[in-house]
Amino acid sequence: MVDINVEDSPFEASPVAPETFDENHVIKFRCYKGIECFNACCNSIDITLTPYDILRLKNHLGITSTEFLKKYTIPFEFNKGSIAGVKLLPQEGSTACQFVTEEGCSVYADRPTACRYYPVGLLSLRRADENFDRSSWALVQEDHCMGHNEDREITIKDYRKEQGLEEYDEHGHAWRQLVLKMKSAGPSIGQPSLASRQLFFMACYDLDRFREFVKSEGFQGTFKLTEDELNRLYEDDMALMKFSDRFIRQVMFGEVSIDVHDDAVEKHIQRRKEAEALRKEAEAD
Repeated sequence: MVDINVEDSPFEASPVAPETFDENHVIKFRCYKGIECFNACCNSIDITLTPYDILRLKNHLGITSTEFLKKYTIPFEFNKGSIAGVKLLPQEGSTACQFVTEEGCSVYADRPTACRYYPVGLLSLRRADENFDRSSWALVQEDHCMGHNEDREITIKDYRKEQGLEEYDEHGHAWRQLVLKMKSAGPSIGQPSLASRQLFFMACYDLDRFREFVKSEGFQGTFKLTEDELNRLYEDDMALMKFSDRFIRQVMFGEVSIDVHDDAVEKHIQRRKEAEALRKEAEAD
């Protein structure tokens, strides 16, 4: 049995498994301004974003992750009642990307993983008897794309390097593992509660809101971090993104890597009682 997660490729809805290749497979492809189909792939998008994609794009635009998610994305469920992913929201009344212009991509230096990969699709697979995922690649061939007719040969390995994907894959790997873990675990961990799904969404995608959560009394009363560790999370987006993976694994999967205070459980129960009392008081008024 193999559980396949292909959120970074266009094959997810297809009942036919695509032909897959290793990184040494040679493709023929080139895209450039002036090619007949320039911008065509940006005019009909279905792009899933990784947390690192969101980090790069929100910093490129100079806005918070909360603002970016609200203006440029739409959430979706990987499975009904399960954790959510995030897709780029097209232009209103269109299927075109909000960042496409006549000159090309307006955020090209920080374009998402899926855009960098095109026309290659990344497939992450996990076997039932393994606790790690394997990567392979497939070729996307759409009728509108003339890039396949260009006389340039390149291996998938060199194409990934050319498109800056080594960095993007490195920083997106932990998130893909989380998604695969949730999918492959299935009923063994049960359906996550609404609160757990909301926590997953915030910690993965809304880093600026997650940072405020880390600063909260409730978080710091539960988790034991040094002043230096906290300051790093307050100031460094990359450190916070890596920490969010540890946090999710601990609260959703019981993979403990963050120390907690000895009286954390008692304090949590007390805070819940106080919150419930305040809620009842407000309802009475």
